[in-house]
Amino acid sequence: MSRLFATRPGDDGLPGPARRLAVLALILGTLMAVVDTTMVNIALPTIAADLAASPSRVVWVTNLFQVVCAAFLLVFAALSERVGRYRLYTAGVALFTLAALGSALSRNLETLLLFRGLQGLGAAATLSIGPSLYRSIFPSRLLGSALGLSALVVAGGYAAGPTIGGLVLSVANWPWLFALHVPLGLCAAGLAWRALPREAGRREAFDGRGALFAVVMMAGLFIGLDGVGHGVPGWQVLAWLGGSALGAGLFLRRQRRARHPLLPLSLFAEPRFSLAVCASGLAFVGQGLAFVALSFVYQQEMGFTPLQTAWMFTPWPLAIMVVGPLAGRFADRVNPSLLSSAGLVLLLLGLAALAGLDAEASFVDSLWRTALCGMGFGLFQPPNNREMMASVPRERSARASGVMSTTRTVGQSLGVALVGAFLAAGAPVQATLWAGAGACALSLLASLSRIGLAGRAQREARRA
Repeated sequence: MSRLFATRPGDDGLPGPARRLAVLALILGTLMAVVDTTMVNIALPTIAADLAASPSRVVWVTNLFQVVCAAFLLVFAALSERVGRYRLYTAGVALFTLAALGSALSRNLETLLLFRGLQGLGAAATLSIGPSLYRSIFPSRLLGSALGLSALVVAGGYAAGPTIGGLVLSVANWPWLFALHVPLGLCAAGLAWRALPREAGRREAFDGRGALFAVVMMAGLFIGLDGVGHGVPGWQVLAWLGGSALGAGLFLRRQRRARHPLLPLSLFAEPRFSLAVCASGLAFVGQGLAFVALSFVYQQEMGFTPLQTAWMFTPWPLAIMVVGPLAGRFADRVNPSLLSSAGLVLLLLGLAALAGLDAEASFVDSLWRTALCGMGFGLFQPPNNREMMASVPRERSARASGVMSTTRTVGQSLGVALVGAFLAAGAPVQATLWAGAGACALSLLASLSRIGLAGRAQREARRA
Protein backbone atom coordinates (compact mmCIF):
# COMPACT_ATOMS: atom_id res chain seq x y z
CA MET A 1 0.00 0.00 0.00
CA SER A 2 2.86 2.42 0.75
CA ARG A 3 3.94 2.35 -2.91
CA LEU A 4 0.68 4.14 -3.80
CA PHE A 5 1.91 7.18 -1.88
CA ALA A 6 5.55 7.19 -2.94
CA THR A 7 6.72 9.94 -5.31
CA ARG A 8 9.15 9.42 -8.18
CA PRO A 9 10.71 12.05 -10.44
CA GLY A 10 8.46 12.81 -13.40
CA ASP A 11 5.26 11.57 -11.72
CA ASP A 12 2.01 13.16 -12.83
CA GLY A 13 -0.91 13.42 -10.44
CA LEU A 14 -0.64 14.67 -6.86
CA PRO A 15 2.53 14.43 -4.74
CA GLY A 16 2.69 11.28 -2.61
CA PRO A 17 1.63 12.75 0.79
CA ALA A 18 -1.25 14.70 -0.78
CA ARG A 19 -2.71 11.50 -2.24
CA ARG A 20 -3.63 10.12 1.18
CA LEU A 21 -6.28 12.69 2.09
CA ALA A 22 -7.63 12.79 -1.47
CA VAL A 23 -8.03 9.00 -1.55
CA LEU A 24 -9.67 9.01 1.88
CA ALA A 25 -12.24 11.49 0.56
CA LEU A 26 -12.99 9.19 -2.40
CA ILE A 27 -13.19 6.10 -0.20
CA LEU A 28 -15.65 7.69 2.23
CA GLY A 29 -17.87 9.09 -0.53
CA THR A 30 -17.94 5.82 -2.46
CA LEU A 31 -18.56 3.70 0.64
CA MET A 32 -21.56 5.77 1.67
CA ALA A 33 -23.20 5.45 -1.75
CA VAL A 34 -22.46 1.71 -2.12
CA VAL A 35 -23.28 0.63 1.44
CA ASP A 36 -26.55 2.57 1.33
CA THR A 37 -28.12 0.33 -1.33
CA THR A 38 -27.56 -3.02 0.35
CA MET A 39 -28.01 -1.68 3.89
CA VAL A 40 -31.42 -0.12 3.27
CA ASN A 41 -32.74 -3.27 1.55
CA ILE A 42 -32.55 -5.04 4.91
CA ALA A 43 -34.78 -2.40 6.51
CA LEU A 44 -37.63 -2.32 3.96
CA PRO A 45 -40.03 -4.58 5.96
CA THR A 46 -39.39 -2.51 9.10
CA ILE A 47 -39.95 0.77 7.22
CA ALA A 48 -43.19 -0.58 5.72
CA ALA A 49 -44.55 -1.52 9.16
CA ASP A 50 -43.49 1.75 10.81
CA LEU A 51 -44.90 4.00 8.07
CA ALA A 52 -47.99 1.85 7.44
CA ALA A 53 -47.06 1.42 3.78
CA SER A 54 -47.54 -1.57 1.51
CA PRO A 55 -44.47 -3.58 0.45
CA SER A 56 -45.11 -2.66 -3.21
CA ARG A 57 -44.81 1.05 -2.32
CA VAL A 58 -41.98 0.85 0.19
CA VAL A 59 -39.74 -0.95 -2.31
CA TRP A 60 -39.42 2.44 -4.02
CA VAL A 61 -37.26 3.57 -1.10
CA THR A 62 -34.56 1.54 -2.84
CA ASN A 63 -35.81 1.74 -6.43
CA LEU A 64 -36.09 5.54 -6.57
CA PHE A 65 -32.53 5.94 -5.28
CA GLN A 66 -31.22 3.58 -7.98
CA VAL A 67 -33.29 5.05 -10.83
CA VAL A 68 -32.29 8.65 -10.09
CA CYS A 69 -28.64 7.68 -9.62
CA ALA A 70 -28.54 5.77 -12.92
CA ALA A 71 -30.38 8.48 -14.85
CA PHE A 72 -27.91 11.23 -13.93
CA LEU A 73 -24.54 9.45 -14.20
CA LEU A 74 -23.83 10.64 -17.75
CA VAL A 75 -25.23 14.09 -17.00
CA PHE A 76 -22.94 14.70 -14.03
CA ALA A 77 -19.91 13.25 -15.81
CA ALA A 78 -20.35 15.92 -18.50
CA LEU A 79 -21.21 18.67 -16.02
CA SER A 80 -18.01 17.99 -14.06
CA GLU A 81 -15.89 19.20 -16.98
CA ARG A 82 -17.72 22.53 -16.88
CA VAL A 83 -17.75 23.19 -13.13
CA GLY A 84 -14.67 21.21 -12.05
CA ARG A 85 -14.67 17.70 -10.66
CA TYR A 86 -13.65 18.64 -7.13
CA ARG A 87 -16.59 21.06 -6.90
CA LEU A 88 -19.09 18.54 -8.23
CA TYR A 89 -17.78 15.72 -6.04
CA THR A 90 -17.90 17.90 -2.92
CA ALA A 91 -21.41 19.11 -3.77
CA GLY A 92 -22.54 15.53 -4.42
CA VAL A 93 -21.28 14.33 -1.03
CA ALA A 94 -22.88 17.33 0.69
CA LEU A 95 -26.25 16.74 -1.03
CA PHE A 96 -26.16 13.03 -0.21
CA THR A 97 -25.42 13.87 3.45
CA LEU A 98 -28.16 16.49 3.82
CA ALA A 99 -30.67 14.20 2.10
CA ALA A 100 -29.65 11.36 4.43
CA LEU A 101 -30.48 13.63 7.37
CA GLY A 102 -33.84 14.40 5.74
CA SER A 103 -34.48 10.67 5.27
CA ALA A 104 -33.71 10.03 8.94
CA LEU A 105 -36.19 12.71 10.00
CA SER A 106 -38.97 11.61 7.60
CA ARG A 107 -42.20 10.49 9.21
CA ASN A 108 -44.17 9.49 6.11
CA LEU A 109 -43.33 7.58 2.96
CA GLU A 110 -43.79 10.53 0.58
CA THR A 111 -41.22 12.66 2.41
CA LEU A 112 -38.84 9.72 2.65
CA LEU A 113 -39.09 9.12 -1.10
CA LEU A 114 -38.35 12.79 -1.81
CA PHE A 115 -35.13 12.66 0.18
CA ARG A 116 -34.20 9.28 -1.28
CA GLY A 117 -34.41 10.82 -4.74
CA LEU A 118 -32.08 13.62 -3.59
CA GLN A 119 -29.72 11.02 -2.16
CA GLY A 120 -29.69 9.36 -5.59
CA LEU A 121 -28.69 12.69 -7.15
CA GLY A 122 -25.83 13.07 -4.69
CA ALA A 123 -24.66 9.50 -5.28
CA ALA A 124 -24.73 10.03 -9.06
CA ALA A 125 -22.48 13.09 -8.72
CA THR A 126 -19.86 11.13 -6.78
CA LEU A 127 -20.00 7.76 -8.54
CA SER A 128 -19.97 9.25 -12.04
CA ILE A 129 -16.53 10.86 -11.66
CA GLY A 130 -14.85 8.75 -8.96
CA PRO A 131 -12.69 6.67 -11.36
CA SER A 132 -11.56 9.75 -13.26
CA LEU A 133 -10.45 11.37 -10.00
CA TYR A 134 -8.25 8.36 -9.28
CA ARG A 135 -6.57 9.08 -12.61
CA SER A 136 -5.97 12.71 -11.56
CA ILE A 137 -4.69 11.79 -8.10
CA PHE A 138 -2.29 8.97 -9.01
CA PRO A 139 0.53 8.91 -11.57
CA SER A 140 -0.06 6.86 -14.72
CA ARG A 141 2.36 4.18 -13.52
CA LEU A 142 0.01 3.42 -10.59
CA LEU A 143 -3.35 3.72 -12.36
CA GLY A 144 -4.05 -0.03 -12.23
CA SER A 145 -3.19 -0.21 -8.53
CA ALA A 146 -5.41 2.78 -7.81
CA LEU A 147 -8.37 1.24 -9.64
CA GLY A 148 -7.70 -2.00 -7.77
CA LEU A 149 -8.12 -0.03 -4.55
CA SER A 150 -11.39 1.32 -5.94
CA ALA A 151 -12.60 -2.24 -6.62
CA LEU A 152 -11.67 -3.17 -3.05
CA VAL A 153 -13.74 -0.30 -1.67
CA VAL A 154 -16.82 -1.10 -3.78
CA ALA A 155 -16.69 -4.83 -3.01
CA GLY A 156 -16.18 -4.14 0.67
CA GLY A 157 -19.16 -1.79 0.69
CA TYR A 158 -21.45 -4.32 -0.94
CA ALA A 159 -20.27 -7.03 1.47
CA ALA A 160 -20.59 -4.88 4.59
CA GLY A 161 -23.96 -3.27 3.79
CA PRO A 162 -26.28 -6.09 4.95
CA THR A 163 -24.20 -6.71 8.07
CA ILE A 164 -24.17 -3.03 9.04
CA GLY A 165 -27.92 -2.81 8.41
CA GLY A 166 -28.61 -5.87 10.52
CA LEU A 167 -26.43 -4.64 13.38
CA VAL A 168 -28.04 -1.18 13.43
CA LEU A 169 -31.58 -2.61 13.35
CA SER A 170 -30.71 -4.94 16.23
CA VAL A 171 -30.09 -1.97 18.56
CA ALA A 172 -31.96 0.99 17.00
CA ASN A 173 -34.81 1.85 14.62
CA TRP A 174 -34.49 2.39 10.87
CA PRO A 175 -33.87 6.21 10.81
CA TRP A 176 -30.44 5.53 12.29
CA LEU A 177 -29.44 3.79 9.06
CA PHE A 178 -29.62 7.19 7.36
CA ALA A 179 -28.34 9.19 10.33
CA LEU A 180 -25.09 7.22 10.24
CA HIS A 181 -24.24 8.92 6.95
CA VAL A 182 -24.30 12.42 8.45
CA PRO A 183 -20.96 12.50 10.36
CA LEU A 184 -19.23 10.44 7.65
CA GLY A 185 -20.62 12.70 4.93
CA LEU A 186 -19.50 15.89 6.66
CA CYS A 187 -16.02 14.45 7.03
CA ALA A 188 -15.94 13.30 3.38
CA ALA A 189 -17.16 16.66 2.08
CA GLY A 190 -14.53 18.54 4.11
CA LEU A 191 -11.76 16.25 2.92
CA ALA A 192 -12.91 16.49 -0.70
CA TRP A 193 -12.91 20.29 -0.66
CA ARG A 194 -9.48 20.40 0.94
CA ALA A 195 -7.63 17.55 -0.77
CA LEU A 196 -9.00 16.80 -4.25
CA PRO A 197 -6.97 18.26 -7.13
CA ARG A 198 -8.11 21.71 -8.23
CA GLU A 199 -8.99 22.27 -11.86
CA ALA A 200 -10.66 25.05 -13.78
CA GLY A 201 -13.94 24.27 -15.48
CA ARG A 202 -14.19 24.58 -19.25
CA ARG A 203 -16.02 27.54 -20.63
CA GLU A 204 -18.26 25.70 -23.05
CA ALA A 205 -22.01 25.41 -23.40
CA PHE A 206 -23.69 22.59 -21.51
CA ASP A 207 -25.75 20.22 -23.65
CA GLY A 208 -29.08 20.70 -21.86
CA ARG A 209 -31.18 18.90 -24.46
CA GLY A 210 -28.74 16.00 -24.49
CA ALA A 211 -28.98 15.81 -20.69
CA LEU A 212 -32.80 15.73 -20.86
CA PHE A 213 -32.76 12.94 -23.45
CA ALA A 214 -30.17 11.01 -21.39
CA VAL A 215 -32.37 11.18 -18.28
CA VAL A 216 -35.43 9.99 -20.23
CA MET A 217 -33.39 7.18 -21.80
CA MET A 218 -31.90 5.91 -18.54
CA ALA A 219 -34.95 6.41 -16.30
CA GLY A 220 -37.25 4.62 -18.77
CA LEU A 221 -34.77 1.77 -19.12
CA PHE A 222 -34.37 1.22 -15.39
CA ILE A 223 -38.05 1.49 -14.53
CA GLY A 224 -38.85 -0.91 -17.38
CA LEU A 225 -36.17 -3.40 -16.30
CA ASP A 226 -37.35 -3.17 -12.72
CA GLY A 227 -40.89 -3.90 -13.92
CA VAL A 228 -39.68 -7.07 -15.66
CA GLY A 229 -38.15 -8.28 -12.41
CA HIS A 230 -41.26 -7.51 -10.33
CA GLY A 231 -44.00 -8.86 -12.56
CA VAL A 232 -45.40 -5.50 -13.70
CA PRO A 233 -48.02 -5.83 -16.49
CA GLY A 234 -46.38 -6.23 -19.88
CA TRP A 235 -47.94 -3.12 -21.42
CA GLN A 236 -46.42 -0.93 -18.69
CA VAL A 237 -43.00 -2.47 -19.18
CA LEU A 238 -43.24 -1.94 -22.94
CA ALA A 239 -44.35 1.65 -22.44
CA TRP A 240 -41.33 2.44 -20.25
CA LEU A 241 -38.91 0.64 -22.55
CA GLY A 242 -40.48 2.34 -25.57
CA GLY A 243 -39.98 5.72 -23.92
CA SER A 244 -36.39 4.75 -23.21
CA ALA A 245 -35.84 3.76 -26.84
CA LEU A 246 -37.30 7.08 -28.02
CA GLY A 247 -35.04 8.94 -25.58
CA ALA A 248 -32.04 6.93 -26.83
CA GLY A 249 -32.79 7.80 -30.46
CA LEU A 250 -33.13 11.50 -29.65
CA PHE A 251 -30.01 11.37 -27.49
CA LEU A 252 -27.85 9.83 -30.24
CA ARG A 253 -29.21 12.28 -32.81
CA ARG A 254 -28.41 15.17 -30.51
CA GLN A 255 -24.86 13.91 -29.78
CA ARG A 256 -24.07 13.74 -33.49
CA ARG A 257 -25.20 17.33 -34.06
CA ALA A 258 -24.31 19.19 -30.84
CA ARG A 259 -21.26 21.42 -30.88
CA HIS A 260 -20.42 20.39 -27.31
CA PRO A 261 -22.15 17.01 -26.86
CA LEU A 262 -22.96 15.56 -23.46
CA LEU A 263 -21.20 12.33 -24.47
CA PRO A 264 -18.73 12.65 -27.36
CA LEU A 265 -19.39 9.58 -29.52
CA SER A 266 -15.76 9.82 -30.69
CA LEU A 267 -14.85 8.06 -27.43
CA PHE A 268 -16.21 4.84 -28.92
CA ALA A 269 -14.02 5.18 -32.01
CA GLU A 270 -11.13 3.92 -29.85
CA PRO A 271 -11.38 0.09 -30.04
CA ARG A 272 -9.74 -0.47 -26.64
CA PHE A 273 -12.35 1.71 -24.97
CA SER A 274 -15.33 0.20 -26.81
CA LEU A 275 -14.22 -3.38 -26.20
CA ALA A 276 -13.58 -2.66 -22.52
CA VAL A 277 -17.09 -1.19 -22.22
CA CYS A 278 -18.61 -4.27 -23.90
CA ALA A 279 -16.63 -6.65 -21.68
CA SER A 280 -17.62 -4.74 -18.55
CA GLY A 281 -21.33 -4.58 -19.37
CA LEU A 282 -21.58 -8.28 -20.19
CA ALA A 283 -19.62 -9.31 -17.09
CA PHE A 284 -21.95 -7.25 -14.88
CA VAL A 285 -24.94 -8.89 -16.58
CA GLY A 286 -23.50 -12.24 -15.50
CA GLN A 287 -22.89 -11.02 -11.95
CA GLY A 288 -26.37 -9.48 -11.69
CA LEU A 289 -27.97 -12.72 -12.89
CA ALA A 290 -25.97 -14.77 -10.42
CA PHE A 291 -26.68 -12.63 -7.35
CA VAL A 292 -30.45 -12.88 -7.76
CA ALA A 293 -30.62 -16.45 -9.09
CA LEU A 294 -28.49 -17.84 -6.26
CA SER A 295 -30.89 -16.45 -3.67
CA PHE A 296 -33.60 -18.69 -5.16
CA VAL A 297 -31.25 -21.66 -5.48
CA TYR A 298 -30.05 -21.49 -1.89
CA GLN A 299 -33.42 -20.87 -0.24
CA GLN A 300 -36.01 -22.59 -2.43
CA GLU A 301 -34.03 -25.56 -3.74
CA MET A 302 -31.35 -26.18 -1.11
CA GLY A 303 -33.42 -25.14 1.93
CA PHE A 304 -31.05 -22.64 3.50
CA THR A 305 -32.35 -19.79 5.68
CA PRO A 306 -32.01 -16.13 4.60
CA LEU A 307 -29.16 -15.67 7.13
CA GLN A 308 -27.34 -18.74 5.82
CA THR A 309 -27.88 -17.47 2.28
CA ALA A 310 -26.28 -14.14 3.18
CA TRP A 311 -23.21 -15.97 4.51
CA MET A 312 -23.01 -18.10 1.37
CA PHE A 313 -22.69 -14.94 -0.75
CA THR A 314 -19.83 -13.61 1.37
CA PRO A 315 -16.93 -15.38 -0.46
CA TRP A 316 -17.76 -13.46 -3.67
CA PRO A 317 -17.05 -9.90 -2.43
CA LEU A 318 -14.33 -11.11 -0.06
CA ALA A 319 -12.47 -12.71 -2.98
CA ILE A 320 -12.80 -9.45 -4.96
CA MET A 321 -11.37 -7.55 -1.99
CA VAL A 322 -8.34 -9.85 -1.91
CA VAL A 323 -7.72 -10.35 -5.63
CA GLY A 324 -8.79 -6.91 -6.96
CA PRO A 325 -5.89 -4.83 -5.57
CA LEU A 326 -3.37 -7.48 -6.67
CA ALA A 327 -4.86 -7.55 -10.17
CA GLY A 328 -4.69 -3.78 -10.38
CA ARG A 329 -1.05 -3.81 -9.33
CA PHE A 330 -0.13 -6.44 -11.93
CA ALA A 331 -2.06 -4.52 -14.60
CA ASP A 332 0.53 -1.74 -14.31
CA ARG A 333 3.23 -4.23 -15.34
CA VAL A 334 1.71 -6.77 -17.75
CA ASN A 335 -0.92 -6.66 -20.47
CA PRO A 336 -4.17 -5.78 -18.63
CA SER A 337 -6.33 -7.52 -21.25
CA LEU A 338 -4.56 -10.81 -20.54
CA LEU A 339 -5.40 -10.45 -16.85
CA SER A 340 -9.01 -9.50 -17.60
CA SER A 341 -9.40 -12.48 -19.91
CA ALA A 342 -7.97 -14.86 -17.30
CA GLY A 343 -10.42 -13.45 -14.76
CA LEU A 344 -13.35 -14.00 -17.10
CA VAL A 345 -12.30 -17.63 -17.60
CA LEU A 346 -12.44 -18.14 -13.82
CA LEU A 347 -15.79 -16.35 -13.58
CA LEU A 348 -17.19 -18.46 -16.41
CA LEU A 349 -16.01 -21.67 -14.74
CA GLY A 350 -17.45 -20.54 -11.40
CA LEU A 351 -20.87 -19.74 -12.84
CA ALA A 352 -20.95 -23.06 -14.70
CA ALA A 353 -20.06 -24.86 -11.47
CA LEU A 354 -22.83 -23.03 -9.59
CA ALA A 355 -25.32 -23.91 -12.33
CA GLY A 356 -24.42 -27.56 -11.75
CA LEU A 357 -25.28 -27.48 -8.02
CA ASP A 358 -27.99 -29.91 -6.97
CA ALA A 359 -30.35 -29.75 -4.02
CA GLU A 360 -28.18 -32.15 -1.98
CA ALA A 361 -24.99 -30.09 -2.33
CA SER A 362 -23.26 -29.14 0.92
CA PHE A 363 -22.46 -25.69 2.28
CA VAL A 364 -18.79 -26.13 1.35
CA ASP A 365 -19.68 -27.22 -2.20
CA SER A 366 -21.29 -23.85 -2.76
CA LEU A 367 -18.64 -21.77 -1.02
CA TRP A 368 -15.72 -22.73 -3.27
CA ARG A 369 -17.82 -22.13 -6.38
CA THR A 370 -18.84 -18.68 -5.14
CA ALA A 371 -15.24 -17.87 -4.17
CA LEU A 372 -14.09 -18.88 -7.68
CA CYS A 373 -16.56 -16.38 -9.17
CA GLY A 374 -15.29 -13.65 -6.86
CA MET A 375 -11.68 -14.41 -7.73
CA GLY A 376 -12.52 -14.24 -11.43
CA PHE A 377 -14.40 -10.97 -11.12
CA GLY A 378 -11.65 -9.47 -8.96
CA LEU A 379 -9.05 -10.45 -11.54
CA PHE A 380 -11.18 -9.04 -14.38
CA GLN A 381 -12.46 -5.69 -13.16
CA PRO A 382 -9.43 -3.52 -12.18
CA PRO A 383 -7.39 -4.34 -15.33
CA ASN A 384 -10.47 -3.80 -17.51
CA ASN A 385 -11.21 -0.48 -15.82
CA ARG A 386 -7.57 0.50 -16.35
CA GLU A 387 -7.96 -0.20 -20.06
CA MET A 388 -11.13 1.87 -20.17
CA MET A 389 -9.59 4.89 -18.44
CA ALA A 390 -6.12 4.72 -20.04
CA SER A 391 -7.42 4.40 -23.60
CA VAL A 392 -8.94 7.90 -23.72
CA PRO A 393 -7.24 11.33 -23.47
CA ARG A 394 -6.85 12.58 -19.91
CA GLU A 395 -9.14 15.55 -20.61
CA ARG A 396 -11.95 13.09 -21.48
CA SER A 397 -11.48 10.89 -18.42
CA ALA A 398 -14.57 12.29 -16.68
CA ARG A 399 -16.77 11.25 -19.64
CA ALA A 400 -15.11 7.81 -19.66
CA SER A 401 -15.78 7.54 -15.94
CA GLY A 402 -19.46 8.30 -16.51
CA VAL A 403 -19.65 5.62 -19.19
CA MET A 404 -17.93 3.15 -16.85
CA SER A 405 -20.41 3.78 -14.02
CA THR A 406 -23.40 3.68 -16.36
CA THR A 407 -22.24 0.44 -17.96
CA ARG A 408 -21.85 -1.19 -14.55
CA THR A 409 -25.30 -0.09 -13.43
CA VAL A 410 -27.06 -1.04 -16.68
CA GLY A 411 -25.37 -4.45 -16.80
CA GLN A 412 -26.22 -5.28 -13.20
CA SER A 413 -29.85 -4.18 -13.62
CA LEU A 414 -30.26 -6.05 -16.91
CA GLY A 415 -29.04 -9.20 -15.19
CA VAL A 416 -31.62 -8.78 -12.42
CA ALA A 417 -34.38 -8.18 -14.98
CA LEU A 418 -33.40 -11.28 -16.96
CA VAL A 419 -33.82 -13.43 -13.85
CA GLY A 420 -37.37 -12.12 -13.47
CA ALA A 421 -38.09 -12.77 -17.14
CA PHE A 422 -36.72 -16.33 -16.96
CA LEU A 423 -38.71 -17.17 -13.83
CA ALA A 424 -41.89 -15.59 -15.23
CA ALA A 425 -41.50 -17.81 -18.30
CA GLY A 426 -41.30 -20.90 -16.07
CA ALA A 427 -37.63 -21.63 -16.75
CA PRO A 428 -35.66 -23.44 -14.02
CA VAL A 429 -33.52 -21.12 -11.94
CA GLN A 430 -30.36 -22.96 -13.02
CA ALA A 431 -31.08 -21.77 -16.57
CA THR A 432 -30.47 -18.19 -15.43
CA LEU A 433 -27.03 -19.18 -14.15
CA TRP A 434 -26.24 -20.74 -17.52
CA ALA A 435 -27.42 -17.47 -19.13
CA GLY A 436 -24.99 -15.64 -16.86
CA ALA A 437 -22.22 -17.96 -17.99
CA GLY A 438 -23.20 -17.18 -21.59
CA ALA A 439 -22.92 -13.44 -20.93
CA CYS A 440 -19.45 -14.03 -19.45
CA ALA A 441 -18.46 -16.05 -22.53
CA LEU A 442 -19.38 -13.08 -24.74
CA SER A 443 -17.45 -10.79 -22.41
CA LEU A 444 -14.44 -13.10 -22.75
CA LEU A 445 -14.62 -12.86 -26.55
CA ALA A 446 -14.58 -9.05 -26.34
CA SER A 447 -11.63 -9.17 -23.93
CA LEU A 448 -9.60 -11.61 -26.02
CA SER A 449 -10.07 -9.50 -29.16
CA ARG A 450 -8.24 -6.49 -27.68
CA ILE A 451 -5.17 -8.25 -26.23
CA GLY A 452 -2.93 -7.18 -29.13
CA LEU A 453 -4.15 -3.58 -28.97
CA ALA A 454 -3.55 -3.37 -25.22
CA GLY A 455 -0.09 -4.89 -25.50
CA ARG A 456 0.92 -2.45 -28.23
CA ALA A 457 -0.35 0.53 -26.20
CA GLN A 458 1.55 -0.63 -23.12
CA ARG A 459 4.82 -0.97 -25.04
CA GLU A 460 4.39 2.51 -26.51
CA ALA A 461 3.71 3.97 -23.06
CA ARG A 462 6.93 2.44 -21.72
CA ARG A 463 8.97 3.90 -24.59
CA ALA A 464 7.45 7.38 -24.11
